[in-house]
Amino acid sequence: MNTTAPTTTVAVLSQRSIHPLDSFSTWYSHIHGYVSLIICAFGISLNVFNIVVLTRKKLQTPINFILTSLAASDIATMISYVPFAFHFYCHYSANSISAEKNSWAWMNFLLVYLNFSATAHTISIWLGVALAIFRHNHVHSPAKGNLTRIRRLIRARITVFLIFISSVIIMIPYYLSHKLIELKFSPTQSGYIFQDWKLGTGKEKPIILISLILYSCFLKLLPCVLIIIYGGLLLITINNTRLKSKRRLCQHGSLTSNSSQRITDMSRTTIMLLIVIVLFLFTELPQGALILCCLFLKDFFEKIYIPLGDAMDIIALINSSVNFVLYCTMSQEFRRTFIRLVCAFFRVKQQQQRTSLHTHALPQRRDDHRHTIETDV
Repeated sequence: MNTTAPTTTVAVLSQRSIHPLDSFSTWYSHIHGYVSLIICAFGISLNVFNIVVLTRKKLQTPINFILTSLAASDIATMISYVPFAFHFYCHYSANSISAEKNSWAWMNFLLVYLNFSATAHTISIWLGVALAIFRHNHVHSPAKGNLTRIRRLIRARITVFLIFISSVIIMIPYYLSHKLIELKFSPTQSGYIFQDWKLGTGKEKPIILISLILYSCFLKLLPCVLIIIYGGLLLITINNTRLKSKRRLCQHGSLTSNSSQRITDMSRTTIMLLIVIVLFLFTELPQGALILCCLFLKDFFEKIYIPLGDAMDIIALINSSVNFVLYCTMSQEFRRTFIRLVCAFFRVKQQQQRTSLHTHALPQRRDDHRHTIETDV
């Protein structure tokens, strides 16, 4: 998410000089709130499906535990975005400020939202790194035996826990960098805006420099570098596996059906996970580079970063929403489990309806029977 600083909804747009990107930003801001609410509605639902499917006993693996944690983090990000988008984009004009829109309560909510969503998004990207590393290790040394699988599952849980804790700790300078200041609209009306960071002027406060360097380098660029490294290793592994299969085919004339299916499933799962982490690269790498530019280039923040803020937000929301489609498309086991759960759900609903109809029909039959006896008498 674009959580480096408040977007144009809170920045005083009228105080900035007109820039070519402003026309795009102004046009898109009118529809951004409604588009993001639609994406969040679908994204939250689909990620709930991810959690329900991936937590089935048959699918409890280290990789799937990380994917479950990723879905939970994405849900938290999108839930927090809903009231933000509704208030600052739908209920009020995106490019304006007022005492009602920028009230003390809503601006403090925005402060909490910025910190919470930045933390949730940081957790998500480092879960993407863990995903790449665990998949690489699994491909090179597949789990053999239940004990090995349990050990790796415990390792995955510890890794996810450490990612949650360390993300909160490393974000502390970021939490301390935002400050609200009062803005008088009239003698009786006032609102609140965020204090200007003065990025690119050389007058930034040390805490702001520290927070943005940590945020861009360690929470954006470093994870992207690790994803590129382990993603490249996974691609090499897939290629080597295919070459080995071709050599076996040449030597023996054919592969057993089980061996062929296992190689196909492994390659398909690895490609699916590669797509997931590449989407992280597409979302996070440009944003990390843009944040660094804000620190060293004058007016870059106001003229480039803020106008692109809404576009970066919508890309991040889409990235948080599409994993269910990938899993259904690429993973046969996920697809089968999801279909079984849906069929079981409808069977239970039908059984409940039959039971309900039967329960309501019994008293009616008793009444009819009693009425018949009374008539005969």
